[in-house]
Amino acid sequence: MSKETLQALLFDVDGTLADTEKDGHRVAFNLAFEQAGLDWHWDVALYGELLEVTGGKERMKLYLDKYNTDFEKPENLDDFIAELHKSKTAHYTELLSRGSIPLRPGVERLINEARDAGLRLAIATTTTPANVDALLRHTLGEDSLNWFEVIAAGDIVPAKKPAADIYQYALKEMQLDPAAGLAFEDSYNGILSSLGADLKTVITINDYTKDHDFSGAAIVLDQLGEPDSACRVLQGDERLLNGQPWLNLDNLKHIHQA
Repeated sequence: MSKETLQALLFDVDGTLADTEKDGHRVAFNLAFEQAGLDWHWDVALYGELLEVTGGKERMKLYLDKYNTDFEKPENLDDFIAELHKSKTAHYTELLSRGSIPLRPGVERLINEARDAGLRLAIATTTTPANVDALLRHTLGEDSLNWFEVIAAGDIVPAKKPAADIYQYALKEMQLDPAAGLAFEDSYNGILSSLGADLKTVITINDYTKDHDFSGAAIVLDQLGEPDSACRVLQGDERLLNGQPWLNLDNLKHIHQA
């Protein structure tokens, strides 16, 4: 049994709170490339391969190093990529403002349950703060930014996931013992990061991560579920859900203590 009661939930963003990758970030990257007059295009399969690294700027560098080696890199490559990434973020925010990227099933319900119960909330993600702000504002409302005690995002730490730095930063800012927290992730790099910070971790897979190795996860689900949309346990003990077809705060406490 854990020596600590559950006090806080720490959420990844991309792929965890919303299916942002395929229909959000990928589309926004392509719009930015087109706007810059580049003939680059990331289809669904290619983007899945680029997701082996975390961070949008890092993905562009991987693309040039591995998939578009004929491109003549400018001398100021970092500045060039930073400008492209800035444009991509603007396109991504526009997609969010049009309601093109909804939250995944169960996310809003679980966050509200946690708030009502007085649990502390935090974000730990490699995506930029602007992307986090836009997603929260356009899905949960303007006030939702204040629901999260810490929003640890982007380049706030030098080493991105799978390094544990972003979770360690959030825990330090919250003055929280990792034994009192529970992380939510969707990918192999994500769970390496959360487990590296000694956080018990709940996984919700998506199309890009369904075949990832989630060894060490407390439980692996296809989604958080809703009363009218059951979740499936893909790895772990189904009894932790107490016979309910969705993840709620009561069975989260069982998962944390298991």
